[in-house]
Amino acid sequence: MSDIPPLPPGATPPRGPWEDEDDAVETDAPQGNEEHRFPCDQCGSDMRFAPAEGKLICDHCGNTRAMDMVEDAPAIRELDYHAALGAQLPEAEMEEIRVSSCPNCGAQVEFNEADHATECPFCATPVVADTGTHRHIKPKGVLPFQLDERSAHDAMNEWLGKLWFAPNGLQEYSRKGRKLDGIYVPYWTYDAETRSRYEGQRGTVYYVNRTVTRNGQTRTVREQRIRWTNVRGRVQRFFDDVLVLGSRSLPKSYTDGLAPWNLTMLEPYTPHFLAGFRAEGYTVQLEEGFDEAREIMDAQIRRDIKFDIGGDRQRISQVATDVSDVTFKHILLPVWMAAYKYRGKSYRFVVNGQTGRVQGERPYSAIKIALAVIAGLIVAAGVGYLVAMNQ
Repeated sequence: MSDIPPLPPGATPPRGPWEDEDDAVETDAPQGNEEHRFPCDQCGSDMRFAPAEGKLICDHCGNTRAMDMVEDAPAIRELDYHAALGAQLPEAEMEEIRVSSCPNCGAQVEFNEADHATECPFCATPVVADTGTHRHIKPKGVLPFQLDERSAHDAMNEWLGKLWFAPNGLQEYSRKGRKLDGIYVPYWTYDAETRSRYEGQRGTVYYVNRTVTRNGQTRTVREQRIRWTNVRGRVQRFFDDVLVLGSRSLPKSYTDGLAPWNLTMLEPYTPHFLAGFRAEGYTVQLEEGFDEAREIMDAQIRRDIKFDIGGDRQRISQVATDVSDVTFKHILLPVWMAAYKYRGKSYRFVVNGQTGRVQGERPYSAIKIALAVIAGLIVAAGVGYLVAMNQ
């Protein structure tokens, strides 16, 4: 649990004293309203989910509420993919939420009934609530935050310490304990049974001796050759929880870099886990997500086929895959995020809220790069001088 005192509504975090213009960093961490509120039964203030304690905590009076005191949520279960495409899911699996698309990054920012404006947690752009609602498939599972804000800061500091060319102001930004925002990011998981028929060739490596004459000299060389044999066969695989990002607000390279996730720790969805955090609505639709899942499945199927072909080399000429029993679920995974601006451009850090793995983008310090180049030239000149003197 972070010991950073909460800011008053609408307040902006203080900026640090930057030493030079090149190192100046303008903080841009989102400060928006909390989307899921649960009043304390002692003082009425909002409680929040504390990852380190695994319970709801009231920062005003210190009251706590164990998660086992929260009403039971429906068990996590898969939903039928084709029923969803045909708009035949039970009404209980759907929900209407107030969201607005961020005009800058396209994130679906959720609003509660009392909010009319907030900041996008992904790029800190001001967002005003729409008058309408969006109909979405409900989340079935949530992976609760395991790291609190302080632990996420520690992970980010360690990552920044390895970036020598990052401006000093950026490292100062982290050391000052700037606010990180906890965001639940939407994902799809897909299950499917696959049966694939293939045709290809198995290559067997063998060697032959060949006599070569060159410049009047004769010698024997050993050449590698491959004997190809036509093959065909079948492979079968059940895919469980193929994970696909349901958002476009973060670069996919970042979210891919946050993996792996331990999905065995998924909890049935209850909004209590979101108390004090925010949740993004999905923008990658169900069918579009399955197209990406099929690419992941097809790559694994090709590996299975090569293993089935055997031999020393494999060629695959044709694959036909039957996919059946496709199911899915909408889940939320935890990410800590910091957004900031440097010389007019936005940059972001993201931290896996379960493992502490960090991804991000950073500006480069022109001064540090220039110093490194100068130092390199001095070293090169010194080495050249020593070589010349020795000759």
